[in-house]
Amino acid sequence: MAAPGPRGCSLSGLLPAQTSLEYALLDAVTQEEKDSLVYQYLQKVDGWEQDLLVPEFPEGLEWLNTEEPISVYKDLSGKVVVFDFFSYCCINCIHLLPDLHALEHTYSDKDGLLIVGVHSAKFPNEKVLDSIKSAVLRYNITHPVVNDADASLWQELEVSCWPTLVILGPRGNMLFSLIGEGHKDKLFLYTSVALKYYKDRGQIKDNKIGIKLYKDSLPPSPLLFPGKVTVDRVTNRLVIADTGHHRILVVWKNGQIQYSIGGPNPGRKDGTFSESTFNSPQGVAIMNNIIYVADTENHLIRKIDLEAEMVSTVAGIGIQGTDKEGGAEGEQQPISSPWDVVFGTSGSEVQQDDILWIAMAGTHQIWALLLDSGRLPKKNELKKGTCLRFAGSGNEENRNNAYPHKAGFAQPSGLSVASEDPWSCLFVADSESSTVRTVSLKDGAVKHLVGGERDPMNLFAFGDVDGVGINAKLQHPLGVTWDKKRNLVYVADSYNHKIKVVDPKTKTCTTLAGTGDLPLFTSENTVVDGPFPEEKQKTLPRLPKSAPAVKLSPVAASPGQTLQFKLRLDLPSGAKLTEGAPSCWFLTAEGNEWLLQGQIPSGEIESISNQPTISLQIPGDCVSLEAVISVSVFLYYCSADSSACMMKGILFSQPLQITATQQGCIAPVELKYVF
Repeated sequence: MAAPGPRGCSLSGLLPAQTSLEYALLDAVTQEEKDSLVYQYLQKVDGWEQDLLVPEFPEGLEWLNTEEPISVYKDLSGKVVVFDFFSYCCINCIHLLPDLHALEHTYSDKDGLLIVGVHSAKFPNEKVLDSIKSAVLRYNITHPVVNDADASLWQELEVSCWPTLVILGPRGNMLFSLIGEGHKDKLFLYTSVALKYYKDRGQIKDNKIGIKLYKDSLPPSPLLFPGKVTVDRVTNRLVIADTGHHRILVVWKNGQIQYSIGGPNPGRKDGTFSESTFNSPQGVAIMNNIIYVADTENHLIRKIDLEAEMVSTVAGIGIQGTDKEGGAEGEQQPISSPWDVVFGTSGSEVQQDDILWIAMAGTHQIWALLLDSGRLPKKNELKKGTCLRFAGSGNEENRNNAYPHKAGFAQPSGLSVASEDPWSCLFVADSESSTVRTVSLKDGAVKHLVGGERDPMNLFAFGDVDGVGINAKLQHPLGVTWDKKRNLVYVADSYNHKIKVVDPKTKTCTTLAGTGDLPLFTSENTVVDGPFPEEKQKTLPRLPKSAPAVKLSPVAASPGQTLQFKLRLDLPSGAKLTEGAPSCWFLTAEGNEWLLQGQIPSGEIESISNQPTISLQIPGDCVSLEAVISVSVFLYYCSADSSACMMKGILFSQPLQITATQQGCIAPVELKYVF
């Protein structure tokens, strides 16, 4: 099949027909009705005079999980193809992966279906192939992945959101698009009917694609992305969450493995050690030969009995929950992405270690599981097995409050307990706010310890600074542990590649180990994991083809004067800037680069409520009396329901008329736009 000519097509061409289909599907009751509607839609789209053809992959792109680069119009001809436009740091993209795994398990390339991950980086660090390799391993991605580092296909199709799925027919013709997460039913409906439609017409080929999994090229490793570790204080055994191998290891202090439970593949099964399975376990806690496990991607709390050699489920229902209150018995209570667990003691005067505290990253809260009947602060007596929220509103915030349910966390990822006075608190590594916080065990009050800043909505106050309290800066800490003998807190300052120590009395935070640099190993036997150093010089990204261009009225200025551009951009209601993605602005002056000498040509937009003012001083020696200064703005934000990440761009063009006559004070130019 010949590749399409120079005329490109964007996803907007599908919008009218697919919108009509989705409205019709709202009224469909039976599966037969839904299948029939999609079949009729395909008859309509397939009968268009001209296909909406996807562009060919550019030459020279880097591929993973394939024997060689894939061609849309050679290798994918005769297949129904799902393009997954994703970024490995996007939580919504990660949430979508189980749906794609399920689809791959239902249909293979022999059935006529293939998934291709199109990695479209949000910022420069993500363009590095080694970073994408690490993500492919961590999330067990087994379909082909292409590193579209310059986002060429993204731009051609005018994709604007992570994740976006584009479903193609056997001619490279676009059929459907799905934006954001949470569309599993539509994904299966559209692909299954498309396979049937084109099989009925004899257009599906059963040839196999040359898959060569990247993970198969690596030597065996005893550990793969281990997430958490704890110590059995009685025997000095280590308990390791070998997250990437989906197993729990119990190891003697000499390194000898006593038990290996679960793995090597993900699953969700209770039973004996040989038959039980986990899915990316994280937090572990051990006492009296009982281990509790935060089985993160199963959304469960599991219990390992080392004496009986059995695994059981004590909380969660096995699918991601949205409940932010709780109160049901463990196995009836849905939970969401538990990340760490630690033992604690309730208000009972009899029982000790009768609570399991849970860092519930998925709902940005701290929960409790009652291991025996007991009492939480400001709560009545609770039955054994009750699982409920202790602190956190469920809003993703860096909010401290004397009332625990009004406080806000941002992906709490590490816990440690200091039960003795005067501390009597939980220490929390709150990763997305880059802080360490405390939760009182007496009344649930949430307080700041180190890191972050005072604005509860600003989750960008990260860095690598030793200091006191709010003047200290961390970056995405994932672990904490309390040293009872020295009254100190040790912090895994993960993205700074350091271990730091905090004195909770003085709030002093200092570096204990690590230089802050991530060694870049080049050995073929080494897997690099983690963020790469940022590029020294920012380069101007490409604006989307659909980005609006706003031409401003000319401004007169004289040499030496300073122009000020005030950004006044509005996002859709409820939307917020994406954590970790650098919304930014750039100044350019094509053909008049002399205007930018000595200027600050770019900057970040950290808050939509406090947007920057951009300054430009007219040089004393002007080469031309007329010029155009351009302000390019790139915004990365999440939708109100956090189901999708968006990237929008806009170009403001400001004509300048430079005159020798001294001008009066120039009013700031407001750069306004509503997305």
